[in-house]
Amino acid sequence: MLASFCSYYLNHSDIGPSSSHPQNRRLHCPTDKSMIIENFNKHFSTAGHAFRLATSTSANSSAPPAAPRPSLSRFSFTQIQIADVLKELQNLDPYKSAGLDNLDPLFLKLSATIVATPITSLFNLSFISSEIPKDWKAAAVIPLFKGGDTLDPNCYRPISILPCLSKVFESQVNKQVTDHLESHRTFSAVQSGFRAGHGCTSATLKVLNDIITAIDKRQYCAAVFIDLAKAFDSVNHHILIGRLSSLGFSDDCLAWFTNYFADRVQCVKSEGMLSGPLAVSMGVPQGSILGPTLFSVYINDVALAAGDSLIHLYADDTILYTFGPSLDTVLSNLQTSFNAIQHSFRGLQLLLNASKTKCMLFNRSLPAPACPTSITTLDGSDLEYVDVYKYLGVWLDCKLSFQTHIKHLQSKIKSRVGFLFRNKASFTHAAKLISAHWSRWQHPSVARAPAGVSH
Repeated sequence: MLASFCSYYLNHSDIGPSSSHPQNRRLHCPTDKSMIIENFNKHFSTAGHAFRLATSTSANSSAPPAAPRPSLSRFSFTQIQIADVLKELQNLDPYKSAGLDNLDPLFLKLSATIVATPITSLFNLSFISSEIPKDWKAAAVIPLFKGGDTLDPNCYRPISILPCLSKVFESQVNKQVTDHLESHRTFSAVQSGFRAGHGCTSATLKVLNDIITAIDKRQYCAAVFIDLAKAFDSVNHHILIGRLSSLGFSDDCLAWFTNYFADRVQCVKSEGMLSGPLAVSMGVPQGSILGPTLFSVYINDVALAAGDSLIHLYADDTILYTFGPSLDTVLSNLQTSFNAIQHSFRGLQLLLNASKTKCMLFNRSLPAPACPTSITTLDGSDLEYVDVYKYLGVWLDCKLSFQTHIKHLQSKIKSRVGFLFRNKASFTHAAKLISAHWSRWQHPSVARAPAGVSH
């Protein structure tokens, strides 16, 4: 990985050698690994600035209004109990990596009965002082290649490793926060991300049920699959604190969360090397326990802008869709709702990724034009119409035949069972039986051959 990036940054960074001779670049590659991880860190730590750099119209949009919640009670942190911390420590995965504090999860797990009491006192002291130890706000980031161009830093996913104690603490805080939010039905009914009793399956079923019902009524249905650029990294802390305030969080809680976001740093770790620390001034902490819940709070009220269209939110995956007997009316309503949603996202300083935001017309039998009316962004870009799109792990096609999804499943099963067959000598008896069945599936004529017939 570093070898590929060495070439990239020697050609694109102003830190690289002044000579453009290829031989000079090759000579510098072995000694420039530290430069590469520093550039990785710079790239990842500034990922949340995409909106500010890409648009100058943020002043024209404001954050979506908070839903009215007249009876919402005040929320304050309650003392964490030793028994709860002890249980968390005993359930730690000993194979997880330690954070930058080098406090190994295995050590905490083995010493749980001894350290649970002082750790609990430390957690409760954080509530009282509205401060979090700075060591708990430092993340080690590992670049993980996710496919595409090996020389493009955007093709690497930052995997954040936080100190183990910070995650234990956040787990307790998150439980109190989610209990408050769920007990007051704070989340929108169309918000499925990171909620108990909700998930990709429930979200997909809700959307599919709406679309199939419309198709069965011989109505046109059109959808926009909205993609946001670096959404989790782009959360504005000031806006998020305002959201928490509107949800009844006490001044002490708001002070704690303000400190939680302050002075966060990260270092990139790769091939035994560690970059210097860089400040992270935006976003919810990747790899944290609280991050997904806070992001759901941040975008929850975007649903209010959907107007006459339907919307469903799952983390940073948003689908906007509408249906009716007239295709022109459907597309017109969808455009109006899409404009309002874009303004809401801009108000939250979240950047639309127009190249990955797609449209689809769901239709099995109704007449439809070869080139339907374009759905456009606020910047005037036409969205691409597609016949297939992967939504929350399910490949949807415009006729809802699910043939594409079935083919992907078949390919995945074939690959995994094939692995078992090729390595059957190393597996248990049960796995060998699977391999035997796989062999018959691959060669069905063998399974059907009469006794005594050889091949």
